[in-house]
Amino acid sequence: MSAMSGDLLARVRERLAHTATVLTPDVMAAALRAECGGVLGDTELLDGLAYLETELVGAGRLEPLLADPSVADVLVAGPGRVWIDRGAGLELTDVVFEDDDAVRRLAARLALAAGRRIDDAQPWVDGHLPSGPGGRAGSGIRLHAVLPPLAHGGTCISLRVLRPATQSLDALIAAGAVPDEVAPLVRAVVAARLAFLVVGGTGSGKTTLLNGLLGEVATGERVLCVEDAHELDPVHPHVISLIARGANVEGVGEVTVRDLVRQSLRMRPDRIVVGEVRGAEVVDLLTALNTGHDGGAGTVHANSPREVPARLEALAALGGLGREALHAQLAAAFQVVFAVHRWPSGRRGLRSIGMVERGADGYVRVRPAWERDGGFGDAAGELRGLLDERGVR
Repeated sequence: MSAMSGDLLARVRERLAHTATVLTPDVMAAALRAECGGVLGDTELLDGLAYLETELVGAGRLEPLLADPSVADVLVAGPGRVWIDRGAGLELTDVVFEDDDAVRRLAARLALAAGRRIDDAQPWVDGHLPSGPGGRAGSGIRLHAVLPPLAHGGTCISLRVLRPATQSLDALIAAGAVPDEVAPLVRAVVAARLAFLVVGGTGSGKTTLLNGLLGEVATGERVLCVEDAHELDPVHPHVISLIARGANVEGVGEVTVRDLVRQSLRMRPDRIVVGEVRGAEVVDLLTALNTGHDGGAGTVHANSPREVPARLEALAALGGLGREALHAQLAAAFQVVFAVHRWPSGRRGLRSIGMVERGADGYVRVRPAWERDGGFGDAAGELRGLLDERGVR
């Protein structure tokens, strides 16, 4: 039974839909035998079970792709096109679905596993699969899906595999992601408890560098990490992770990153870290860093350090903080910007270091202290001076 008939699959699915138990192989085998009238050989049964698991359990035929440790993204664009990204650009796979109904069923199953729904009344979904639809260990999978006719050409599913960042700064230096010439300066920024942002585009290694830097924090410090999904896993003895939670199907129970930043202030943090600053939580983070919590950190999606002030302006506006107030708080809260980049070859690493300063006009700019292609810049001396003031060389 290399492919079950649509009628038989529909009958088995209907029978299993009224089963209150977990869909184990035994449960599916019983349903399959019942719908086949009990006349089913061992080979046919095994083939049928394999097909049912593909159609009804977890991410189905996408499971092998998601289980590949080198895969960061799995992108389905209708029944005939499934792409993956291993870090060096998109690759078309040989995975195909029978028709768009099969893709739609998968989207609905994944949405349900994420505590969401997707149907004609709600034709898109954002969600998080905590440990992967097939029960894989790790940080889970970020799910997005859109149904036709909004998605022209077929149902689209986007899956981002979230794996804990575990590389130390030493490992990043050894791999060339952080050049030897600037490694002492990078370590000094952390040791001096300067607050910093790691910025870069999608998939550029922001979380990886942030994780490595947090591993350099003194072991006597308590680090509070607030994330939308668990990705930070620094080698440090005292890290507390707070993970946001989306609303359930009824639209209740949401706990935002902003909520958790506020809670972290009551947990005696030495450092507050926001895994990705992408909303109104920037207001609370700035407030925290300006009220005695030195050495905080976070990541921001920005293609260059120059874009950081404008990006934070937009995010602060979501929290009701005006432009002038944002720049005043930003200048007082953060001192350093680390910019990472992913090159066309797929290589990722630190591209530049900038120093945050407030100009005579009251607005913040980021001046270059070091660039991978140009060496140390104008602000390098000022950054070293700031480190000297804090007793770090």
